[in-house]
Amino acid sequence: MMMSEKTYTVGRLADDTGIKPVTIRYYERIGLLPKAIRSDSGYRLYAKADYSRLLFIRRSRGLGFSLDDIRELLSLADRHQESCAGVDAKVEQQLEQVRSRLKDLRAMEHELERLSACCEGGVIMDCRIIETLSGSA
Repeated sequence: MMMSEKTYTVGRLADDTGIKPVTIRYYERIGLLPKAIRSDSGYRLYAKADYSRLLFIRRSRGLGFSLDDIRELLSLADRHQESCAGVDAKVEQQLEQVRSRLKDLRAMEHELERLSACCEGGVIMDCRIIETLSGSA
C-alpha cells in the first residue's frame, strides 16, 4: 500500500463498513481479508481495496452466503478476465437454498397456524398445543 493512499484504522473501517472490529480481525485471520500492514506504532492499516472487499463480504453475508462461498466468490472476483459462469452458478445454488428454506418456513408457518387454531383458551392441563407438541395427541 502506498502511504499517499487513504488508509483506515480498524476502528474507522468498522465505522465506515458497519462491521465490528473483532469481525474485521476475524476475516483477516481466516484469509477473507488480506493481512493489514502495521503502522510504526503497531496499528493495523487498511486500504480502500480492503474497504471494498469488506462491503462485498457484508453484502454477501446479507444474502446468506457462507464464509466458504464468499471465499470462493472473492477468488472468482479476483480473476477479472474469466467467465462469470462460476459466479452465476454460485448465485443459482444460493437461490435454490433460499427457495428450499422458504418452503420449509412456509410449512412451519402452516403448522404453527394449525396449532394456534387448536387453542381453546383454557388451562395448561387441557392445552391442545402442549398435548400436540408432547406427542400425546
